[in-house]
Amino acid sequence: MSGKTLSANNNAGGKKVMEFITKWGTLLTILLLFIVFTFGNWNKATNSSIFLTGNNMITILRSISITAIIAIGLTFSLAVNGMDLSIGATANFADFLIMTMFVWYNINMGVSIFLTLIICLVVAFINCILIVKLRIPDMVATLSVMFMFQGVAMTYSNGGAITERMVRPNGEASKGLVPAAFRAMGKEPWLIIIMLAVVAFAFFFLNYTKHGRYMYAVGGNPEAARLSGIPVNKYKILAYFLSSIFAALGGVFIAARVGTAQVNAGAAYLMPAVAAAYIGFSVAGAGKPNAIGTLAGAVLVGLLENGLIMMSVPYFAMDIVKGGVLAIALALTYSQKKNN
Repeated sequence: MSGKTLSANNNAGGKKVMEFITKWGTLLTILLLFIVFTFGNWNKATNSSIFLTGNNMITILRSISITAIIAIGLTFSLAVNGMDLSIGATANFADFLIMTMFVWYNINMGVSIFLTLIICLVVAFINCILIVKLRIPDMVATLSVMFMFQGVAMTYSNGGAITERMVRPNGEASKGLVPAAFRAMGKEPWLIIIMLAVVAFAFFFLNYTKHGRYMYAVGGNPEAARLSGIPVNKYKILAYFLSSIFAALGGVFIAARVGTAQVNAGAAYLMPAVAAAYIGFSVAGAGKPNAIGTLAGAVLVGLLENGLIMMSVPYFAMDIVKGGVLAIALALTYSQKKNN
């Protein structure tokens, strides 16, 4: 066999390995982390892993549920080649809204959830005016809306937390209580089931409806989509409304899980949601935002946080690891696009 033939075979083999890593690298990383954390948290006294327990697996699923719901909203805006940085502020606003409806105004659960989701669509409305009407770049527009609604939430709550039996800013004692059924929504299995339902909806919508395919067309080449008769602005508006509604839903579940509205509780989900959505680009070689990839990204981020906490890694160092994982995922995604 000649040297050229050997070289060609080596190059072909190397290319196949890179294609495999690019396509399945995220899932392999999840598997590798699972193994590392299982044996890295081994209890010699019981000869078992404190990581690999049923309770801890449920804890991980519960912790990723809200991140995944919010990240699914971001996935819709990414599908039209946009970017919604206001999702964390929207979740925070929803958290405060629904808690005040329970605690301050004693409104029943169904009406409170409905009103919260509807009111939070104001965020989408403002985003669409800035992005679609005024043609401000997505990141700049949604960044300004993020700051705006962080301030709205803080002003509305008078700068403090919302809790049962609190004293309202006007000096009156709050008499409303958080319904037990609402608190149950923030626990397993309901929170996990709803998260899976949201992922299933997004997967079906983006892959099996014309609206989802039109969103991908707008994100891929808006001018070509426009020439094909697709109403580009209409689908951008739809994407940002879906982004806001799922961010608000995430905020509702933050309130259900914690039972209070804490300052900037929703904002803490912005970066994990962004990481999950972008990591999802590389899952199965998709190269584009997708629901299953976003769920895998949320699992990866949640697994990292849980495992690092159990290994006593300081919380302030976790962002270094998450940022590094996101950088690797993006490198895999964009190297695949370059090769294609």
